[in-house]
Amino acid sequence: MRILVTGGAGFIGSTFVRHILATYPTDEIVVLDKLTYAGNLANLPPLSTTPRLSFIKGDICDETIVEQAMSDCDTVVHFAAETHVDRSLLQARDFMRTNVQGTYVLLEVARRQQVRHFLHISTDEVYGNACSPDGVSRPSQETDTLLPLSPYAASKVGADTLAFSYWASYGLPVTITRCSNNYGPYQYPEKQLPLFILNALEDRPLPVYGHGEHSRDWIHVQDHVEALTLILHQPESRVIGQIFNIGAHEERSTLQNARVVLEILEKPESLLSFVEDRPGNVQRHAVDTSKIARQLGWRARIPFAVGLRQTIDWYHAHPTWINTIKEQRNEFLAAALQRGMQSRSVDGVAH
Repeated sequence: MRILVTGGAGFIGSTFVRHILATYPTDEIVVLDKLTYAGNLANLPPLSTTPRLSFIKGDICDETIVEQAMSDCDTVVHFAAETHVDRSLLQARDFMRTNVQGTYVLLEVARRQQVRHFLHISTDEVYGNACSPDGVSRPSQETDTLLPLSPYAASKVGADTLAFSYWASYGLPVTITRCSNNYGPYQYPEKQLPLFILNALEDRPLPVYGHGEHSRDWIHVQDHVEALTLILHQPESRVIGQIFNIGAHEERSTLQNARVVLEILEKPESLLSFVEDRPGNVQRHAVDTSKIARQLGWRARIPFAVGLRQTIDWYHAHPTWINTIKEQRNEFLAAALQRGMQSRSVDGVAH
């Protein structure tokens, strides 16, 4: 298999690349990545000593570069996206361009080049709040109506429906996956868990939105990529034209996560800092994974308690990786790391 991995220098994409190279000795990978703030060549194995891995720096909206990258590839795994809800509230245009226009370009080139499998990586954000059609809270199912609550989620709905239409209209062999919140090594520290970990390590307040009651299902990134790999190695009749939810059934609130990070690192709860909730914040994200369990026999295997401790250990052991990111002086990340400094502490008193 020769696989084009878009966004392969990012958090989930690079985990997928490392997993494929370690597990399938005959597979070759071409990574196409723009190397925006979240893309990092340090996330990948060394290119000079990894002959089965090649890298092309480029934008998925650039059709010429996409054609070059996809040439001779029989499989596309499409991770590349703008992904952070908070950023989408400020820079929605970037999300529409990359997530919708970029996906269109990839699908068009894949159609012309007649790739064998196009695996489109999406998110449970497309469902909005996890609930039944009559409003009862329950894990989201693949057949649920898509009700995005942020520009990021809306852009992924556009990408999902576009990908599905290319299967329905042109017979492009598409599979769509929608995963719950990922965590693990190499995650850019604007996201919740690495942000909490870094702030706790450096004795900065941990910013908790609202009252910290928002609930998410958390899956270790290794479990996620193993599910994707399983899909790629299924008979086409079992996965083409299908949508699969991927999750770990590890629902936890923001406040629970902040407290367990402080507990593991033996830091005081006075570092908890409650900040104003963001617009359109989803109350509950959770996915029903019975379809992928029933049809493909997949289940997550890494308990959150184990995976979180491993993740904290990784960040603690990789200060160079963290410092390299900080040296980029990304204004959004700097503001995120400092968000809790002037907010309410755990006792509710402003500081």
